[in-house]
Amino acid sequence: MTSKENVAPQQGLESWKTGGTHFGKAPASGLSKNAVSQGALGLGSGMAPPPPRQPLQAGSTNTPLSVSGSGQAVSKESGDVAGKGRGKVHSSSSSYSGNSSAAEKTTGARRWQLEDFDIGKPLGRGKFGNVYLAREKQSGYIVALKVLFKNQLQVSNVEHQLRREIEIQSHLRHPNILRLYGYFYDETRVYLILEFAAKGELYKELMKCKYFDEQRTATYISSLARALVYCHGKHVIHRDIKPENLLLGLHGELKIADFGWSVHAPNSRRKTMCGTLDYLPPEMVEGRPHDSTVDVWSLGVLCYEFLFGIAPFEAAGHSETYKRILQVDLRFPSHHQVSDGAKDLIKKLLMKDPNQRMSLEKIFSHPWIVQNANKGSF
Repeated sequence: MTSKENVAPQQGLESWKTGGTHFGKAPASGLSKNAVSQGALGLGSGMAPPPPRQPLQAGSTNTPLSVSGSGQAVSKESGDVAGKGRGKVHSSSSSYSGNSSAAEKTTGARRWQLEDFDIGKPLGRGKFGNVYLAREKQSGYIVALKVLFKNQLQVSNVEHQLRREIEIQSHLRHPNILRLYGYFYDETRVYLILEFAAKGELYKELMKCKYFDEQRTATYISSLARALVYCHGKHVIHRDIKPENLLLGLHGELKIADFGWSVHAPNSRRKTMCGTLDYLPPEMVEGRPHDSTVDVWSLGVLCYEFLFGIAPFEAAGHSETYKRILQVDLRFPSHHQVSDGAKDLIKKLLMKDPNQRMSLEKIFSHPWIVQNANKGSF
């Protein structure tokens, strides 16, 4: 990555092992302030969600957030956030632009540390660490604090992936993309300061509802298309769009929350096979180079799963799923009534030839989207 506009400073990131120093602007008054009460930072309760689908390769460092935690208070024993050996803390934060609100302006240089936050209940747990509800003490703004353990990142050899994720996500500004406000780190952990998505994980919502109606689906697809148009305009390919990587904001707005497999590729096609099996496009399955049209394919798979409750090429085993993807073996269940307009959009997004797939810009004028998007209340 070379574009200054799209790539975050790497100073500090490269010094996780060497103890370097990195200062940044503090978003003390720039964190979205949500309607979360004092008590909401304490104990919570919630049922464990169904296990999400895992990427084909280990290493996605981003755990989708949820407002329903495990019910355990953060402590040395349960969360390790307040554990021993904090050591030196180094920090950075992304700058703000394009918003005249006082809440979106920085307030001078600041060095972040764990003591700057009141830590609340767990929001999610992942392979490399945990996510907690937190409040920045000076401003009172609510955030999600992701705590990643360096030894686990090193064992899985995904430090470079986390660096890339931070570099990309910290520079993205879109209402349908989760904000990464900044990061800091100590001897054993890396902390990401993230926007708090008050309504939690879309994956859990889909599991609860089984499937979404056409108005809700069209609204979500339209929102995602706008976010992806923005990303592609900055030469960022996401490469892992799926329900598990999407969150819901305070007003139910969809937000892309995981950029663990994203890549900044302004002038080249990629060959890395990554993402989640059910969402892989034919060109990735065949090991051919791919470009931003892989996100268009994923949008088609997502639209199908929203409407029918299952992925379109789901099969008993991996080899059968691969086969169905390569053949674009698209079947619409007869027991579930979905309009022809929705099916038409899905077919145009799930074209085997990447050049034949409908462009993201044309999604907004598709009759089914025009008729259904932003029309429901949910």
